[in-house]
Amino acid sequence: MNPETFSPKHFLWSFQDGVARVALNRPERKNPLTFESYAELRDMFRELVYVKEVKVVVFGSEGGNFCSGGDVHDIIGPLTKKNMSGLLDFTRMTGDLVKAMRTCPQPIIAAVDGVSVGAGAIISMASDIRYAAPETKTAFLFNRVGLAGCDMGACAILPRIIGHGRASEVLFFGRSFSAQEGLDWGFFNAVMPAEELEAHAMKMAAKLAAGPTFANGITKNQLNMEWSMSIDMAIEAEAQAQAICMQTKDFLRAYDAFAAKEKPAFEGD
Repeated sequence: MNPETFSPKHFLWSFQDGVARVALNRPERKNPLTFESYAELRDMFRELVYVKEVKVVVFGSEGGNFCSGGDVHDIIGPLTKKNMSGLLDFTRMTGDLVKAMRTCPQPIIAAVDGVSVGAGAIISMASDIRYAAPETKTAFLFNRVGLAGCDMGACAILPRIIGHGRASEVLFFGRSFSAQEGLDWGFFNAVMPAEELEAHAMKMAAKLAAGPTFANGITKNQLNMEWSMSIDMAIEAEAQAQAICMQTKDFLRAYDAFAAKEKPAFEGD
């Protein structure tokens, strides 16, 4: 995958100065997902493991909305006609998108405007950092369509972000929460005017891209791994991870810059 020439069929892509921006692009339907866009997003995030030129990903909104979840006509309707094997293929494929987002070493920033529901809320949840516009409405609405809240890792990831009690309420009732509630709960890192959202996300992405990107990848990996570790195991894993980072040229650059009273110029190696 060459980030300069990559041209996906089912979502927008742009790349500049180490920052890739992706966004769903069906604004007339509030950017729903289809079977094809699910699969292409999954494959793209998997490939990013090997694309070192991409240092940060911004998952943006388009036309005033983030994502309205699975398309009612293109996904929900066909699902009602599938057998168990076909349904399991689908639910595993959608879960693989979250796995790919969590596994890729690049930090993912979600810039969430307007509607962010169902699988759209999951994509926001699976990102590393989330910024929202004030009118954003987020809903894990699976319960409202007769499904369990345990979709694409929601029962594992959401309680770790907003707490077990809040996650239980959101998943059992399928109710939406506002941007302010999301900020108060820790789901969103910041809320800002819609006209400033994209610029802020790109500014923070540029800051990450200019940082020690190898070390950032290690941080993301440890955040993932340590969910299932004891404290003793986590401390040992972090000792090994930090020792690896201490062998990087970026660590030496930081020391030399500090000694010279200069700002380090990181290169990700």
